[in-house]
Amino acid sequence: MSTPQPSMPQAQAAVPNRQADGPSYPGYTSPIPVVRTHLGNAIASEWTKIRSVRSTMWTLGVFVVLNVGIGLAVAALLAANTSQESLRDENPLSFGFFGLLLGSMCVITLGVLTTASEYGTGMIRTTMVACPSRGRVLAAKAVVFFAVAFVTTLVSVLVVALADVALLDGARTPTGQEWLKGTFGISLYIALLGLFSLIIGSIIRHSAGAITIMIGIVLAPLVIALFMFSPSLEGLRQALFEYSIPNQLSVFYSNSLTETGPSGWDPLWIIIGVTAAAFACAFALLEKRDV
Repeated sequence: MSTPQPSMPQAQAAVPNRQADGPSYPGYTSPIPVVRTHLGNAIASEWTKIRSVRSTMWTLGVFVVLNVGIGLAVAALLAANTSQESLRDENPLSFGFFGLLLGSMCVITLGVLTTASEYGTGMIRTTMVACPSRGRVLAAKAVVFFAVAFVTTLVSVLVVALADVALLDGARTPTGQEWLKGTFGISLYIALLGLFSLIIGSIIRHSAGAITIMIGIVLAPLVIALFMFSPSLEGLRQALFEYSIPNQLSVFYSNSLTETGPSGWDPLWIIIGVTAAAFACAFALLEKRDV
């Protein structure tokens, strides 16, 4: 005679009874603490990234060399070849403009690489797995980059400003407002310009493409305006001159290329508005697009 087999419903009924007994290892506690993450954790992660990659040291190093080197070289040449009488009405801080304009390309490059390079290498997938909140990742990158760019710019600009004042004895003494704009204000502007580049890198997701776009934004309006000779384009030509980034940088040194257009702290408000609008666009796209 064959041995009777249990029916299928009885076998299935035994499964919930085993699961109801509880875990296989009662009393076990994981040694790994479960911590609720926040923006500070994302900032710490992005700080580790930005200080450990070689591109940060190279771009910021070249930025400091260009800013300080060209700024001191211009001041030294003027001190050696220009009479004190001709420098009497000049603001000595303004001669740091040339090195800062070239050095800003390095800040723009680093800003783009902070986001776009992760899409090129595929590292962005790991980042999003570690921090699924995409807005938090973008905010952490922005905070870390802005702090690094601002501090680096402020230190190098201060060195150039103090050296230029010491070298150019015949120049007038800058006012307190000029010191504030020529050091703190211009550092904020350069850091925000780099932050705008970071956001463009997040939108474009391609390092070379985003860097090309940013260089075009910085230089193209001024170059195009130089070749507008038609009287019918005079209004457009004037607007391109006034709102070009080189001219906005010169406003911080009270040495605008035009008699109209932005003045005082206007360039700072302009870059804040543009960066905020770009950040909102990048955040919306980041939430909708796949990584």
